[in-house]
Amino acid sequence: MSSGCPFLEAEKKQVSLDDENIHWDQDMSYGQYLDLEALLKCQKPASKEHDEMLFIVIHQVSELWMKLCLHEAYGAARHIKDDNLRPAFKMLTRAARIQEQLVQAWDVLVTMTPADYSSFRDSLGQSSGFQSYQYRELEFLLGNKHAGMVEAHRAHTHHYEHLQSVLGAPSLYDLTLQLLSRRGFDIPSSHLERDWRQAYTASSQVEAVWSDIYHNTAEHWDLYELAEKLVDMEFNFQRWRFSHMKTVERIIGYRKGTGGTAGVKYLVKALDLQFFPELWSVRSSI
Repeated sequence: MSSGCPFLEAEKKQVSLDDENIHWDQDMSYGQYLDLEALLKCQKPASKEHDEMLFIVIHQVSELWMKLCLHEAYGAARHIKDDNLRPAFKMLTRAARIQEQLVQAWDVLVTMTPADYSSFRDSLGQSSGFQSYQYRELEFLLGNKHAGMVEAHRAHTHHYEHLQSVLGAPSLYDLTLQLLSRRGFDIPSSHLERDWRQAYTASSQVEAVWSDIYHNTAEHWDLYELAEKLVDMEFNFQRWRFSHMKTVERIIGYRKGTGGTAGVKYLVKALDLQFFPELWSVRSSI
């Protein structure tokens, strides 16, 4: 007789995996495909302090997310250059979701107290997140060009030369403005052909173009969607910067960073940097 309780009925059933066609012998295993043995040997604490493992893993995972973010951003840039926006939208959306993972990483790191960090901070020497060449590459790709920042990588020829090439190439926003020009919008020549190594300067003429697009979304829907995808990326980048700043403030206060920067004060300055300035200023006129 049934007990009438579905939970009790479920308890009576025996679950068996014997009929599963599991491949116990594999030509390519999960660990081999992901090269897990090499990956899991990369965590090498310089001290015996418990919390250093957390610090290392969080930063290594963040670098992996940044690698994927760069992969997606470069893919989107190629499609924007080819005026092929639909796949670019997917890649930009994915990049924004990756950025959310980067933001959430700080939520794990803030479980470390000032005392925890102080116990192994001296083991870091002069190493610092400021020296992340992937982070710098992502900033350059999005449009925050600052030639002086490359000098932190001069001792590493491969990374130095690569960053120099990214610095001297059009950013994602530069490619977007070139697309707008090809579509017939009046983008000033000073913003279409310039020294890509220099920081971008906002233009009232470019803002007027975006204003036209935002006021006529039905006519320019794909460009309107592109604008919002770019805003998503910058919004999440700013969230990452803010979370970074507050995490540093919470753990080391206003001490100098291990890389020689002013720490929190330097990170606060970075919050004022913008990749796509007209996409923010245009909002006041919509």
